[in-house]
Amino acid sequence: MVQRGYFPTFDELLETDRFVLIYDNQIVVRGNEFVWEKSEIDAVLSIGAELFLLEEGPATTFIAVHIRENPAKLLRAENRSLRSLLFERGELALTLAGKASQILDWYTAHRYCGACGAPTTQHKSVRAVQCTVCSRQYFPRINPCAIMLVVRGDQLLLARSARFKSGFFSCLAGFIEVGETPEQTVVREVKEEVGIEVENIRYIKSQSWPFPSQLMLGFIADYKAGEIVVAPEEIEEAHWYDVYSLPKVPSPAISVAGELIQTFVNHVKQHQFGTNS
Repeated sequence: MVQRGYFPTFDELLETDRFVLIYDNQIVVRGNEFVWEKSEIDAVLSIGAELFLLEEGPATTFIAVHIRENPAKLLRAENRSLRSLLFERGELALTLAGKASQILDWYTAHRYCGACGAPTTQHKSVRAVQCTVCSRQYFPRINPCAIMLVVRGDQLLLARSARFKSGFFSCLAGFIEVGETPEQTVVREVKEEVGIEVENIRYIKSQSWPFPSQLMLGFIADYKAGEIVVAPEEIEEAHWYDVYSLPKVPSPAISVAGELIQTFVNHVKQHQFGTNS
């Protein structure tokens, strides 16, 4: 295995490498396949590209390729949004294409130093860029968010966003603010978005979410008090739902929101089955 830095050069590429191609914030796809072999993309590498290490393994290394000119015609491919790809390729798209998208979003936003405005250059040994004048280093930024499923007995509270017209009902969520714990964020966000109070907050799991670069920390919280009063700038509508009559919700295969919902639904159904038996 060739030891390469986080910004490989063209001379270091191997035939065993696999590539994720990005053009204009979209993933280059042929059919539903978005992982390319080197022999397939030699032509597009010559039209101008930047390389970023994604995953390095004993047999295969995955590399993100940021292409400056549209390669769709040359490769007989199409450019697809990351979100649309997730619904077809699930975890693989989230792991590879999602990571590629996050790295490129960070790199594009840090071509110049935020302190003095000078150009930055790629660091030789770590995933970072460094200012050419004041030597400040900039690493990929992760934005922590709390996502929470509020439950009341055998019911769960689901909401439809006022900002995203996907038609899905999902969990509440919000960015963790400076000085907050994730549990404090859960309390604040639920109160701000739907006007109710919660208690017994328990962590379930996390997920990297590349829109553009969130770390989602998933919780389930019990209802404590209050009536649903939505914040119209955030929430279109919110209701309590029975586990047997859910609206359209996110898939547990691709989102932590879907997993939180499925976890609670399974818990309720298993409890009811055990009680009835």
